[in-house]
Amino acid sequence: MIAVEVTGLRVFGRHGVLPEERERGQGFVFEVELDVGERGVSDRLEDAVDYVAVARTVREVSDAHVYALLEALATAVADELLRRFGAERVRVRIVKPAVRPAGLDGAVGVSVTRP
Repeated sequence: MIAVEVTGLRVFGRHGVLPEERERGQGFVFEVELDVGERGVSDRLEDAVDYVAVARTVREVSDAHVYALLEALATAVADELLRRFGAERVRVRIVKPAVRPAGLDGAVGVSVTRP
């Protein structure tokens, strides 16, 4: 099983529950993994999943809609990646590094796996 991974992908978005999050916007960090079977073993580009297209898809989904919840954004990204790339499984993790949970150092994030 081959997994195509795009990690540390920083995308600016206006997602969040608070009005200031939507007005000001902030950076989100995406970690994406697609299980693609044996695609790419042939060493032919046309047989592989294009990771540039994967990254563009993440940005397109994020830019297309304003989400209140990270869970909804991650689900939308995972569903679109499945649709476009025909992966056997997709995992999307989003971290919101600007949030300080309970005023402490750290970050919040969510993960979604499809199917």
